[in-house]
Amino acid sequence: MSSPRTEWFRPMLARDPHEENRVASPLELLFDLTFVVAISTAAAELHHSISEAHVLAGVLGYLVVFFAIWWAWINFTWFASAYDCDDALYRVLTVLKMAGVLVLAVGIPAAFEHFDLGTVVLGYTIMRVAMVALWLRAAHGDRARAPVTHAYALALAVIQLLWIGLIFVPVPWAFIGFVVLVAGEVSIPPLAESREVEAETSPTGGTTWHPEHIAERYGLLTLIVLGEVILGITGAFGPALSERGFSVSLLLLGIGGLLVVVGLWWIYFLGGDDEGLTSLRTALTWGYGHYVVFAGVAATGAGLEVAVDAEEHTAQVSATTAAFAVAVPIALVLAVLTALRRLTWAPGSLAPGYVAFAVVGVLVCAGLAGVLGIGVSVLLMGLVLAAMLAGYLRLLRRRAAAGS
Repeated sequence: MSSPRTEWFRPMLARDPHEENRVASPLELLFDLTFVVAISTAAAELHHSISEAHVLAGVLGYLVVFFAIWWAWINFTWFASAYDCDDALYRVLTVLKMAGVLVLAVGIPAAFEHFDLGTVVLGYTIMRVAMVALWLRAAHGDRARAPVTHAYALALAVIQLLWIGLIFVPVPWAFIGFVVLVAGEVSIPPLAESREVEAETSPTGGTTWHPEHIAERYGLLTLIVLGEVILGITGAFGPALSERGFSVSLLLLGIGGLLVVVGLWWIYFLGGDDEGLTSLRTALTWGYGHYVVFAGVAATGAGLEVAVDAEEHTAQVSATTAAFAVAVPIALVLAVLTALRRLTWAPGSLAPGYVAFAVVGVLVCAGLAGVLGIGVSVLLMGLVLAAMLAGYLRLLRRRAAAGS
């Protein structure tokens, strides 16, 4: 008979970066699920803004709130990769962070529409209290890396005070302050990890993040974002079918949307990214670049919802604009993901010609929406992704046969 494994308290020691069979914990999976609410809210706001012809304001608002969501996730994910001890105190602090995520999600509409960051900053403050406590625990348990962990704790506390101060800064100065603080946020990890430690006590230097674990965590969030896309599409199709009934164009749009989701999933999960995360610089570049990947996938779902609105003539934008709301995020995901894989895949593994074909292809399909209709346009986008995958998989088979 098994017994409970969670202890009330255990020292927070650095985990082995070469630990075998390192997988996401149930707590990490629960933590990720709280982001479903935030990502869904951000995508819904983008959908409504584009559908109501507030495209520029909607895109800018989306980029702002999605940074807040993504950075909240990345802060905990990298910490947990190095210091997950899974005792009761660790779980309680993680739950506190989850509460902050939910508060952040509540504040997304106000931040989106009026750049009112009050509730978002409140959510971040809750999360930062937990995050600073976790870094201080790590400093106490892992004395060898105390300069690094103390740097994280201090930097997070200081920058959070600045975020609180930003609430009282009027527009347009608040926009400038936002950009400055974002630059400060993304500078924290490379600056903290560069702190000097004694080689005798800490031969690996900075925090001991686990490459396979990090790659898996990013993959799991990708699945969650894709799930949100599926949920959003289903939610858009339900009212359309109940109010106007079946149509061939709506059917084609549904098939195309499914092909797009499956295509993005397949392209992301071709595998091998973890093998190239061999240095902090590469890992941070790869990890930061995923802001565009995650935001692009979620924006694709919002675009598909706009496409349904355009098909049902409830959107205030043209079919062409709606089609580009789908195609542009797809193109960004493909281009950025390919650039990131130049860092992590072995030389010769990439197929840039196929990616270029797909990027140009989906944009051309969007441009034809005014002539062919939104349903056919989205279907063609899905077929372009399928053709790219088929060509790339055939190329891999040829290379494997030539090397055998």
